[in-house]
Amino acid sequence: MDFAFDARTEELRAKLLAFMDEYVYPAEAVAEEQRAGLASPWETVPVVEELKAEARRQGLWNLFLPDSEYGAGLTNLQYAPLAEIMGRSPQLAPTVTNCAAPDTGNMEVLTQFGDEQQRKQWLEPLLAGEIRSAFAMTEPEVASSDATNITTHIERDGDEYVITGRKWYISGAMHPDCKIFIVMGKTDPDGDDIRRQQSMVLVPRDTPGVTIKRAMQVFGYEDHYHGGHAEVVFDHARVPASNLIGEEGGGFAIAQARLGPGRIHHCMRLIGMAERAIELMCRRAVSRTAFGKALAQQGVVHNWIADARVTVEQLRLLVLKTAWLMDTVGNRGAHTEIQSIKIATPRAVVDILDRAIQLHGAGGVSQDFPLAELYAGARTLMIADGPDEVHQRSLARRELKQYL
Repeated sequence: MDFAFDARTEELRAKLLAFMDEYVYPAEAVAEEQRAGLASPWETVPVVEELKAEARRQGLWNLFLPDSEYGAGLTNLQYAPLAEIMGRSPQLAPTVTNCAAPDTGNMEVLTQFGDEQQRKQWLEPLLAGEIRSAFAMTEPEVASSDATNITTHIERDGDEYVITGRKWYISGAMHPDCKIFIVMGKTDPDGDDIRRQQSMVLVPRDTPGVTIKRAMQVFGYEDHYHGGHAEVVFDHARVPASNLIGEEGGGFAIAQARLGPGRIHHCMRLIGMAERAIELMCRRAVSRTAFGKALAQQGVVHNWIADARVTVEQLRLLVLKTAWLMDTVGNRGAHTEIQSIKIATPRAVVDILDRAIQLHGAGGVSQDFPLAELYAGARTLMIADGPDEVHQRSLARRELKQYL
């Protein structure tokens, strides 16, 4: 069993680490200062565009996409340590390298299931970073963790589809460069197979009948860099029938294909978030004195740091194993491991971030450190892409099946 990264991964890791040190970390404060002067909080701050240009110049662009025709052609195992590095600055780094959700998942959908015209019209500008996109699946009125519950209607009317429904927490939809939605709804709501009732269609943002109702907050944050999270109403919005992705009834399968890589990408970045938290804990511990001695001399602080290090090493190994399985036996063959990391990683990283916040005292919940925002992001991932309990239910059933 070889735990070493290959030569290409090591080369990209070195470039990305240097890029983070020289450009990304210094830009975090600059971006916030620039945002304060914008007419709209959803506009892109100038430093982000500067970083995007530099990332492209250095070849640190579209690293997530395994299809070498469109992206870097990296395997999941090669991408994992790179996504971890980007996770150390999750607001900026994925965005400026064109590796940010939901665009990544949407590009994967268009690569795998889009036709030639759809790829030319939407995939190419997404790959170039010229536009942004959104994925509209979650609905406020139903438990969307069960995708068969969704109620949005996609009805065929001659050469068009008519979309009617309400979605929320549609990531990316507030960004002014968001030009296209991938919308999941039911084309056959009464069909016998509940997993063949759904389809996906491409809906341009400026389509009549599409209304952005409001921005949704996450623990009080609006997630500006990723384009926010919106409530969106589709009121008899009409699109050409050619905007169907794949085939009618294929929406559920496409969603599953999209969510597998999305889940492991989140876990990769979460490990980077935990590493950033450990670094901040250590820096804080050696620089602060309480009751006559440095925090680094307090036994409880030793326990927090040691436990965090052990946890991160365990999680990383499981994520790397999952990436390797996805590369070798496919997403279906790695189903158990994908669910395992989806359950284990967010809750463990939330715990590490909680300890880091505690060590920073009032500073931990302030805007002067990234910990509070990191915590909000990590805690949200216990819900996003399927709540923990849904994955636990499925995983337990698979374990029990061999005994029944």
